[in-house]
Order: sequence, then C-alpha cells, then structure tokens
Amino acid sequence: MDRKTPRGNRLGLLIVGLVLTVLGCLTVARGVGSFSRAGAPAGEPLLNGPVRGAFAHSLQLWWVIAVAGIVLTLLGLRWLLAQGRRAKLGGIRLASGPGGVTDVHTGGVADAMAADVSAHPAILRASAAMIGTETHPAVRLRVMADETIPMDAIREQLDGVAIPRMRRALETERIPAIAQVSLEEPPRHRRTVV
Repeated sequence: MDRKTPRGNRLGLLIVGLVLTVLGCLTVARGVGSFSRAGAPAGEPLLNGPVRGAFAHSLQLWWVIAVAGIVLTLLGLRWLLAQGRRAKLGGIRLASGPGGVTDVHTGGVADAMAADVSAHPAILRASAAMIGTETHPAVRLRVMADETIPMDAIREQLDGVAIPRMRRALETERIPAIAQVSLEEPPRHRRTVV
C-alpha cells in the first residue's frame, strides 16, 4: 500500500463520518419534534404523502438517484482497487553529470538482497521489493524461516549482511526495511531406498 492510500482512507472515513453524524442529528431532531408539521412531523412515517408524491411524479429525481448510485459504486470500486496497490519503486538514479548517468533497476537490487537473506541456512525462502520514492527508498522483505531459528539470527543476517550490502549498492547511509517473518517447520528430507 502506498502512502496516499492511508491518507485517502482517513479522508474518506472523515467524510462518511460527518455525513452520518449530520443524518443522525437530523433524525434525533425529527424524533423530538423540531421540524414543522408540514415538512416532517415526528408522529408520521418518513415516507409520508409529500415525499411519496415527489418520488411518484418526478422523473428527474429518479435520474439523480441513478447517477448518484453509479458514482458511489465507481468510488467504492476505486477505493477497493487502491487497497491492494503496492508502491513498488522501478528505478533509482544514483548519479548524473557530465560523465554520464547511473540508473539502477531496483528489481535486481531487491533480488540480491533476498539472496543475501536466503544465504542463512535456517532461512527457507525470502523475497524483497523496493518501495518508497527515488529520494527516500525503502525495502519490504518477506522471510520464511525455520521455526527453530532464534529471531536474533534473522536480525543479524539482515543487519550484518543484507542491509549493509544494499546501502553500499545504493550509495546511501540509511535505508528503512520492513521485514515480515513467517515461521514453519523445516522440510523433512525423504530417504529413498533402492
């Protein structure tokens, strides 16, 4: 998920919360009889005569409702698609000048980091992806390790081998890393009898 998605989620929830708060306040006001008798009296159903008449005789109202429903559906689909979007970083420009330009494809750097992490014998699998921006890159790791390995060994492999190599490769002092570690039983080697 990129940085814009949580910000959009907060804004959307704020708008929905405000709309629901206003509707709740209007409902309470109607229930205590704050509205006039002609508009929305508290003792009558909400769909009283004037409201039913507006829906029965106004074709434009149905078109407005249909368009609003389509817009809400499209906004909901856009929100749903934004939840799964990952902010993968495609490339980083390390240097540019009169001698040329040095661009690095982050997929190769991420694969090298995953290989560095996987070099530990107790780590079964590892994958990495570069995220963030060109000026503030970060790395997201998924590590599958033997359940008997101490977490310190995984941290030493990351802090002592993989992250320093990536920092040297990207010529940066700092690179944030997010590691998701899953533990599973080590694979049992089957013996075959001939």
